[in-house]
Amino acid sequence: MTALRIRGPVLPDGEPRDLYLVDGRVTLEPQAGAETVAEGWVVPGLVDAHCHLGLDDDGAVDDAETERQAVLDRDAGALLIRDCGSAADTSWVHGRDDLPRLIRAGRHIARTKRYIRGYAHEVEPGDLPAYVAQEAQRGDGWVKLVGDWISREEGDLRPSFPPEVFAEAIRVAHEHGARVTAHCFGSQVLPGLVAAGIDCIEHGTGLTPDLVEEMATRGTALVPTVMQLDKFPQYAEAGAARFPAYASTMTDLHARRRETVMAAHEAGVAVYAGSDGGGVARHGNLAGEVLALAEMGLAPEEALGAASWRARSWLGWNALLDEGAPADLVVYPRDPLADLGVLHEPSRVVLRGVVVA
Repeated sequence: MTALRIRGPVLPDGEPRDLYLVDGRVTLEPQAGAETVAEGWVVPGLVDAHCHLGLDDDGAVDDAETERQAVLDRDAGALLIRDCGSAADTSWVHGRDDLPRLIRAGRHIARTKRYIRGYAHEVEPGDLPAYVAQEAQRGDGWVKLVGDWISREEGDLRPSFPPEVFAEAIRVAHEHGARVTAHCFGSQVLPGLVAAGIDCIEHGTGLTPDLVEEMATRGTALVPTVMQLDKFPQYAEAGAARFPAYASTMTDLHARRRETVMAAHEAGVAVYAGSDGGGVARHGNLAGEVLALAEMGLAPEEALGAASWRARSWLGWNALLDEGAPADLVVYPRDPLADLGVLHEPSRVVLRGVVVA
């Protein structure tokens, strides 16, 4: 197989290099006869840390639609996806070298009649640890809990399970070698989850100053899904007539979203980019989430790192395109750190050493 060559400044340090791609890996050793396939600014493959392959508004989709979703994400540069809950069995994606690398969290686990219909295993408190053990064994090292959702009886966001049940579920997941993340909009559910040692919080709009300090100390990550937060006014309007307290809560959380995300970031909480593609957002728009993080106040290097080198390291992959690294990378015509908008314009996408877009 002919070696390929990529030329240009390589982020995060921006040093100009020639990268040679041989047998799916990067080498810095010149390769005779290498074909130059791209020149530009080179970024380690992007990471969508909150995505839902195999899912749409009504629940699980078939394999053909899952493939279409994965190709949209891939062609936009997302070469590593943490699938943050899906009703479909997407394990077959692992066997496709042309599709993004996938880290599955199995299926969401929620309280009975307390989540989007068709999405989750819906269980009662006594069954939660057993379902966590099941999904820990079925997934790729993550389990996804629904931390809170609207309670129709109380008319507002409420925790899905008691704190002691969440704590036992987290213990069981860790015992099975899996990390745990949870959907959390409101404030009430968060103290118990953080104290129980949860590994990551999704959305996290209800975080308070004391909690972000504890998260930073414990190493608990945050994936805020900023584009999702921008939809809170729609949720508030939709629920206002029947659930005015819920509408008020969502309006307040939306108003404080920038303050919340930046407080976490400034406290030292690791923040990562997640598009929520397949949940409430379209696939293939991770660039939009990076831009949204920058609009929140993250510096360009921090926002891009949250979707590339830092996120790759967090998920156990190579942060840098150095000798022997997997050849997963994206090439852009301009410096992304000078213009994050160029993330919408990849010149080349290379996955496992093959130009795929």
